[in-house]
Amino acid sequence: MRILICDDDTLIIEQLKKYIESYFESNHLKCPELVSFTSGEALLTDKGEKDIVFLDIEMPGMNGIYVGNELKKANRNVIVFVVTSYSEYLDEAMRFHVFRYLSKPLDKQRFFRNLKDALAYYNSITLKIPVETKQAVYSFPASQIIAIEAQGRKVIVHTARQDFDSIHNMNYWLEKLPQNSFFQTHRSFIVNFEHIVDFDHLHHTFIKSSDYRLPDTQEIQFLQKCISTISGKHEVKINGIYYFTYF
Repeated sequence: MRILICDDDTLIIEQLKKYIESYFESNHLKCPELVSFTSGEALLTDKGEKDIVFLDIEMPGMNGIYVGNELKKANRNVIVFVVTSYSEYLDEAMRFHVFRYLSKPLDKQRFFRNLKDALAYYNSITLKIPVETKQAVYSFPASQIIAIEAQGRKVIVHTARQDFDSIHNMNYWLEKLPQNSFFQTHRSFIVNFEHIVDFDHLHHTFIKSSDYRLPDTQEIQFLQKCISTISGKHEVKINGIYYFTYF
């Protein structure tokens, strides 16, 4: 894992480094590679992996909004923290699915909570999930699994690549999939929050990026789960309104 920091204020860079190192040390974990940049241009020319990025908005040259959008174009799974004193950039930051919005001056305990969430999310999207069929066993990152669907006695795994007939039942998949990324919306469906783009309250359906429509939603529980799980990194569109929360 690589964690990148981009801010034209070197004092903020040092503070973020200390907080990150302190978090890993206090949890008895090996600290990943930390790399810092003082401009968006320098960050974008970096050729290494970009797993978690702490990004300032107000910088000379390329601003953080532009840089964040470019990062997401290159890797939709990059986890971006916006770190700024300017709350008016929140709406623009949400458009490229910022993970969390951190206000300056930084609060250490709040920072630790958000970093913990980011690491949990990183583990869930990089986790390889085996999909066993009668013919073979395939392996995918959890982020590529769109939904699990029960059709009578068949259980279908919908992925970004293709659909697979699983030999396992729905209970197996409920236990196997990371709970911070997946939710059982109906006895016949388990969905990946990352692929949800719309929720139709009136018809109790979901419209996902793959254009599946899902029936009989556990409406209130799902909405609460969306807000608590997706907060700060994805928008949830409900009745034409985008809901955002952040910590």
